[in-house]
Amino acid sequence: MQLRLSLIFFLFTLAILGGCAQTPAPGEKAQMGNLLLAEPAPVSPRSQMAIARYNQILSTSGLPDEDKAELHFQRGMLYDSVGLGGLAQFDYTQAINLKPDMAEAYNSIGIHYIQQRDFIQAYEAFDSTLEINPDYDFAFLNRGIALYYGGRSELAVDDLATFVGMDNSDPFRALWAYFAHYELAPEEGTAYLEEVRPALDDEHWATSLVDLFRGAVTENQVLNSLIEGVDSQKALTDRLCEAYFYLGKYHTQRGNRGIASNYFKLALSTNVFEYVEHRYARMELNRLRQSGNQAP
Repeated sequence: MQLRLSLIFFLFTLAILGGCAQTPAPGEKAQMGNLLLAEPAPVSPRSQMAIARYNQILSTSGLPDEDKAELHFQRGMLYDSVGLGGLAQFDYTQAINLKPDMAEAYNSIGIHYIQQRDFIQAYEAFDSTLEINPDYDFAFLNRGIALYYGGRSELAVDDLATFVGMDNSDPFRALWAYFAHYELAPEEGTAYLEEVRPALDDEHWATSLVDLFRGAVTENQVLNSLIEGVDSQKALTDRLCEAYFYLGKYHTQRGNRGIASNYFKLALSTNVFEYVEHRYARMELNRLRQSGNQAP
């Protein structure tokens, strides 16, 4: 009970939250009244010290190019973890220049290209990853996401199906494949979720998100279950980053753009920079703005 009280905060109502966002559009229902608030993740002192150590090592002359490439890649990953995307991208570029067959560096830089909406470069980066290492599973996810956001969902479904096939019990994999199917036709997305649902891990908390999109549970049931199995503030913040993003997607599909916008902003507020949900929450906000219905 003490953990529950220390971790859970309640927003008053969407109307109160809307004081800095917007009044719900006609037909929108206030669904955020019992929302858990995340404590933004702090920047890790260990990550900062590790970056400083990599800086010192890289300033040393005489290192082989392969070692330099690995150091640039590792420092880039650290930069990504603390939200310094520009510096991370620079390091990934340096790693590729020093070691042109570094699959993981192509994969990482491709994610940055997606965020910049440079989809051609993103496709090429993930193609390079898979040419070097055909078994690099997350390259299928990332190329599928690039194709999805690039308006090529008919191709995205193939990559995301490959990714799901590598672990068909993972609800997050199922959700991304569902988004691509839904983009082609909502009924196709619904049919896809029904097809994959029996294989999903019922013990995984995010399976409830799949059930939410299926209409088998309510949003309040999902929100009320988010604390289950959480044993630390970090675990709660990580989980809420994920939950906020998918709840934003849920409301986007239902035309509740004000609520969706708030959820995506809450995902960004967690500071869980390395999570795919944090990376693409801003893209979702931009899509809402482009639709002309985003909150002021």
